[in-house]
Amino acid sequence: MKFIHTSDWQIGMTRAFLSQEAAARYSQARIDAIRALGQLAAEHDAQFMVVAGDVFESNQLSAQTLSRALDALNSVPVPVFLLPGNHDPLDASSIFRSERFRAEAKKHLIVVTDSTPIPVPGLTNLEVVGAPWFSKRPAADLCAKALQTLEPAPGVTRILLGHGQVDSLSPDHSQPGVISQALLEQALAEGRVHYVALGDRHSLTNVGTSGRLCYSGTPLVTDFDEVDPNQALLVELDHETCRLTPHTTGYWDFQAVQRDINGPEDLAAFAQWLDAIRGKECSVLKVGFTGSVNLALAAELDALLEAQSHLFASLKRRARTTDLAVIPDALDDNAIALSGYADATWKALLERAASDDTATDALRLMYRLAGGAASAIRSAASETKGPGSEQGGRGA
Repeated sequence: MKFIHTSDWQIGMTRAFLSQEAAARYSQARIDAIRALGQLAAEHDAQFMVVAGDVFESNQLSAQTLSRALDALNSVPVPVFLLPGNHDPLDASSIFRSERFRAEAKKHLIVVTDSTPIPVPGLTNLEVVGAPWFSKRPAADLCAKALQTLEPAPGVTRILLGHGQVDSLSPDHSQPGVISQALLEQALAEGRVHYVALGDRHSLTNVGTSGRLCYSGTPLVTDFDEVDPNQALLVELDHETCRLTPHTTGYWDFQAVQRDINGPEDLAAFAQWLDAIRGKECSVLKVGFTGSVNLALAAELDALLEAQSHLFASLKRRARTTDLAVIPDALDDNAIALSGYADATWKALLERAASDDTATDALRLMYRLAGGAASAIRSAASETKGPGSEQGGRGA
């Protein structure tokens, strides 16, 4: 058989670092990922799809978001098993119990409401066993509970659908809902289940050595620390073999990077790196800077980030990892013309800048307002023109 294993759609998710315009595009991309999964199923003749938890960001979604998600889900050409997870548990306010969901969801959308084996429509000897969440904080290992009374069924192939962290990957084993990897592997070895489709971990992760126990990761990236997001798994399964093939489903990119800036050539290299990024409108960058620069170069960096920020979904300075020393020098004095009170203020701030970051920030602002950045750029451009000066000209 072939099926699609996916999880953690979190439809309705918002990201605080995105502008209103970028946030709207990001929300649409999450809906587009559902349609991409449907196309993936059709292209590879998959017979059904399992969503291993967190279909929705929460049980409180707008009517518009829910209707748009269901419209995309209804277009998927195969049965889809939806497992409630920690974001959308099957509690009294569950979105899966809502009048709108029940009215608009087509029959091929199957919500897993307990751990009773569910036959896959249109197929024989094939069952899905789920471990749905009924609250945001389960009091026990839900997968273990689903397996308690499950016995091998000769000739029947079973997929266990679970959500949560296995103990081998969990940072906190004291949580009662942590999933026992050993119990899952035992169930696989005994033939009670033949594949375990897990969700909650947003990075594509193969657990253990059986090749039948895996996190699919999220079909659209949600954070900077995810490994191999934007994917889903095509699973080809029988009693003897299991083949897992990742396929791309999303196109957004989140990157947290670190750059050293110590001179014009470093700034030029950073500018070239930004320019080379394709799909800027779907790229989210946070950049930390280290090094030592004068006011002119600091102003150029500020101007570059400001100009480029309009092209990216988000481009922000990473304050936590930035340690960029701004040290005014004689070239900064020569680049601007001040007199009277402004000149006195400039000199007073220069004296304080060595030990006062606020004074340094004030100098950077004065430098830009006085036109120093533009003057420095023009000066650098004139000095670097000529044979062999391509790099200097790019930095200017």
